[in-house]
Amino acid sequence: MATYTLPELPYDYAALEPVINPQIVELHHDKHHAAYVKGANDTLEQLEEARDKGAWGAVNGLQKNLAFHLSGHILHSIYWHNMTGDGGGEPLAADGVGDLADAIAESFGSYAGFKSQLTKAAATTQGSGWGVLAYEPVSGRLIVEQVYDHQGNVGQGSVPILVFDAWEHAFYLQYKNQKVDFVEAMWRVVNWQDVARRYAAAKERVDVLLLAP
Repeated sequence: MATYTLPELPYDYAALEPVINPQIVELHHDKHHAAYVKGANDTLEQLEEARDKGAWGAVNGLQKNLAFHLSGHILHSIYWHNMTGDGGGEPLAADGVGDLADAIAESFGSYAGFKSQLTKAAATTQGSGWGVLAYEPVSGRLIVEQVYDHQGNVGQGSVPILVFDAWEHAFYLQYKNQKVDFVEAMWRVVNWQDVARRYAAAKERVDVLLLAP
């Protein structure tokens, strides 16, 4: 059975300073993300055991655990590549990300409107969660989602292309309880090249979904 593995960081622990300090990056990746990978693999083993024994008393909890850990693994895997130490600014055609910039303007009216919506969505998540820019394949537009935990409150079939982690472990050692300050700072490390690649890939995959008539 296929298992999940913790991906290597695409940079060293200090690469995102001063927005995110090295201690946070190390703990976040090596401990928290690793725990989601282990949780997904452990749950798959427990489900395999349940199938072998025909023992389904814990199936609801196991399915919830799988969704939680697997979504945590996937979102974090995107998160690391969504950031770069020389990122930030606004996506521009001059930087080779014109298609993404046009899609943002078409879907949200302006870059400023999009930035404001994603900032508010991430900063106001109740408890733990994420702010996410996603490609929604039924309409072909970009949407912002406010994700609770790792998997709740999302549109089915939407593909995340830019994610802001708003769990406390992502910022508390540096920003204390000022989540909004962390989210505002995140814009300085956004890797628009990565986001644009994810947008292009998401658009190309629309035919694999069962679309509503």
